[in-house]
Amino acid sequence: MTDGVAVFGVLKPCAHGAAKYGIDPGQWQAHMCGLCLGLRDGHGQLARAATNTDAIVLSVLTEAQSAAGARTSAGPCPLRGMKRASVVAANAPGVQLAATASLLLGAAKIRDHVDDGDTSAATRRPLRRVSNTWAVRAQRQADLIGLDVQPMLAAIASQSALEARAADAGLRPVVHGRGIEAVRVITLDDLTGPTQLCAATLFGHTATLAGRPENVAALEEIGRHVGRIAHLADAIEDLERDRARGRFNPLEATGTDMPRAYDLLRESESRIRRAASEAELDQLPTVRWALLDPLASLLRRLGQGLGIAVGHVCRTPVTAQQHSPYEFPSPPGRRPGRPGPFKASGLVLGVYCTGMACCVDHTSPCTGEQKDAWAKRCDCGSCCDCGECCGNCCGEDCCCGDCSCDCNC
Repeated sequence: MTDGVAVFGVLKPCAHGAAKYGIDPGQWQAHMCGLCLGLRDGHGQLARAATNTDAIVLSVLTEAQSAAGARTSAGPCPLRGMKRASVVAANAPGVQLAATASLLLGAAKIRDHVDDGDTSAATRRPLRRVSNTWAVRAQRQADLIGLDVQPMLAAIASQSALEARAADAGLRPVVHGRGIEAVRVITLDDLTGPTQLCAATLFGHTATLAGRPENVAALEEIGRHVGRIAHLADAIEDLERDRARGRFNPLEATGTDMPRAYDLLRESESRIRRAASEAELDQLPTVRWALLDPLASLLRRLGQGLGIAVGHVCRTPVTAQQHSPYEFPSPPGRRPGRPGPFKASGLVLGVYCTGMACCVDHTSPCTGEQKDAWAKRCDCGSCCDCGECCGNCCGEDCCCGDCSCDCNC
């Protein structure tokens, strides 16, 4: 795991999932293309490589709090099969916020790779130059939309120091009435704090840009927990690799085991759903599809990678497939394969085109068909389609009351 604030990249809506909400799956591509073109127009062709999948959600959330969104016609693009498309305007407030986030996080990611020695000596200087340029342009872009990025920059800068203290300090003895107890100097919340702060600031600003100040607190809460999920998911995915290479990992440094880490992920997902239900969102189905469902899919995928049975507590247990988290799902009974060059390029660039990959419950690329290995088996009958909604469909705390999905428990 690289030092520094965890760079997002966990939200990948399923094209098939849009149908149940009556949503045009092309909405995601419209926002993605708008962000890509906004980066190009404002910061040059190279800046398009900073396109971040999770930053697209900032544009979606901004529009979801507004009555309507501006669209413009975009020219042919290879990622669209050289077709024209109607995309979100590059000067839309949400796109400008997403561009700020992409440049800021992209700069941090490049700097972390350079600092960790993941690049050759010949490329370090030009990469540092790109990182510095993107950081400066992110600040200029932020000024245009009234976003104060200084707290985020300070948080990003503090991450390395926090990790160094966590690695060096470990446990310290604390004397109290019951005797001496070993207490960790740096906690897991401390280590994920900068990521949470950055995400909370960005998500909260979507409400400001949309002219919905009453939503700021709820959106900040959503962002805070999205940040924690992103950081913990990154730590879970990289734990074995970090151990083998002797690198810092927040789970290892704080003595957090995998079941506890997964419990924290579930806790954050629940808090996100609660906050989303409290916010005044004009396009709630779109938010469920673009934000809530992908997070739940991520948790299921991580749980399966860890060998944890996830989903409905009333569902017949299914043996988890052994694969790495974030891997493109493979058909049941077949060993997971590596993504082809087109999919791999999307992963490297951080660009996700709806339909290129799909959530763990469907085939990849998505054909709209569920895999038998993950077919929903619920003792109370086919009561709902909320595998991406909750962990308990048939108990007292039915998911319907928490996230308003279409369940009939």
